[in-house]
Amino acid sequence: MNSRMEMIDLLTGVKSSKRSYYTELKKTVIELQKKNMQLEIINEVTKSFNVDKPMDEMLANILERLNQIFPIHRLYLSVIEGNELILKNVYPSCSLTIQPNTCFPLKNSLFQSVLETKQPIIKNEFQDQEPPFFEKDSLDKLGTQSMFLYPLESKGNVVGVFSFESKSEIPYEEADFVFLQQLSDQIAACLENVRLYRTVLKSKKEWEETFKSVPSMIFVVDRNEKITLCNYAVKQFFQLDDTAISQRTFYELLQMNASETPLAETLQMKQNVSKQITVQNRICEVECYPSLNNSNEVTEVIIYMNDVTEKRQIEGQLLHSGKLAAIGEMAAGVAHELNNPLTAVLGNAQLLLRTTKKETSEFKLLEDIHQCGIRCKHIIRSLLTFSRQDEYEFQECSMNKVVEQVLHLIRYQIEHQNIEIKLALSDSLPKINGSLQQLEQIAINLLINAKQALEEMDCEKKLIQIETYENNESVCLMITDNGTGIEADMIQNIFNPFFTTKKAVKGSGLGLSVSLGIAKSHGGSIEVESLYGKGSRFTLILPKKEERG
Repeated sequence: MNSRMEMIDLLTGVKSSKRSYYTELKKTVIELQKKNMQLEIINEVTKSFNVDKPMDEMLANILERLNQIFPIHRLYLSVIEGNELILKNVYPSCSLTIQPNTCFPLKNSLFQSVLETKQPIIKNEFQDQEPPFFEKDSLDKLGTQSMFLYPLESKGNVVGVFSFESKSEIPYEEADFVFLQQLSDQIAACLENVRLYRTVLKSKKEWEETFKSVPSMIFVVDRNEKITLCNYAVKQFFQLDDTAISQRTFYELLQMNASETPLAETLQMKQNVSKQITVQNRICEVECYPSLNNSNEVTEVIIYMNDVTEKRQIEGQLLHSGKLAAIGEMAAGVAHELNNPLTAVLGNAQLLLRTTKKETSEFKLLEDIHQCGIRCKHIIRSLLTFSRQDEYEFQECSMNKVVEQVLHLIRYQIEHQNIEIKLALSDSLPKINGSLQQLEQIAINLLINAKQALEEMDCEKKLIQIETYENNESVCLMITDNGTGIEADMIQNIFNPFFTTKKAVKGSGLGLSVSLGIAKSHGGSIEVESLYGKGSRFTLILPKKEERG
């Protein structure tokens, strides 16, 4: 029965038709598998491109996938840099391959021909030809039988050439040709994306480095006054990290009210506003620049803050030095003018004292005249010392001498206000190295401040205590008064230039600022203790002479 059915199938051709059907079906399945593999390769290429991954690693991944459908042994990637075509990567590379960073010649080069024609080149034979192309020697040594070269096009421009090398002739169909072109186009797109990403990344990094390195403080504040970005100078000034700063508003960070900074005015007026404020005992210039959208609404504010404390101190010192120079010049003139009549007064008083009996009332009057003349002479000598410019040179001097010289000048002014001066000068005080004239400026400023604080007090006993003493490796001058004192919230600002609690006719706010600058130039400092309504104590602390060498 079976033999009969087989005979019928053979005579009718049914068996032959089935065989042909299964053959075609198998061929179709293989083609579909190949198509799916090609799509997977293109998809894998897209996913494998990463700016942080080495190009050789990405080419290795492409080669591994391609070998599943084509007998390909090596990949070449060249790109245009400037006006030249440069070989950037060869995988796998060896001593026989064209080496990376090779520049292809303009003539007789397969890679350069692809670049010029913008058309693929498929070469399956490498027989001798005249003239020989640039790549032939390397390909012959490698035993290359087939070479596929495709232009890398991105947005209509050729950005490089991608090549597939095989040691056997690759039989290819039109669909294979199209696939390799699609693969090359995808690689070109990936390369362009990587290039653009790296350009943006480089620009971002350069901007961030510039932003961080600016010495002035820069804030970016949103419309809700929250700090969204700041540079390193901000973190250094406030001694806070990014997290602590980002959790605060601009006002909270500065510990100020909205009315004290220009930010509120900028948000309201939508224009640039600048203001000078005091932050953490430092004088700062703040400038606010609004950023507006198309609807003219403020989206954020750029705040530029610069610490100008030292600048203001220098300006104050220059202004004060100019005034002191004028006063010194005038004092020198007055002192010289007074010296001549004073010499006559002292000389005549001495002559009369010699001829007058001590028991008489005239002798007592002449003695008073002589003592007042000597006192005037000391005052004139102090004025001349104060006005002499060469006294700014550092030399060995005594803190007690500073006190004595200053009291010659202003003691009468203080005692005339019914203020008692109590002295406690150490007899064994070490010497210091400094400028006598500059140290006198500090002592005068501190004594005048104490005098003015006591003038406003209505008490039975007004007292200024002046004490010098040694403390470890330092020499100290302490001036204490029982005057009005300083409010607690103002103590932190008293050394700032132009800050004053006095009336305009009594002070400019430069005395303590200049005094602190002089103390620092001598390697010392000024400390202050004060209770409002009780009095103040200022202490000038300077190193001993041996400490400064």
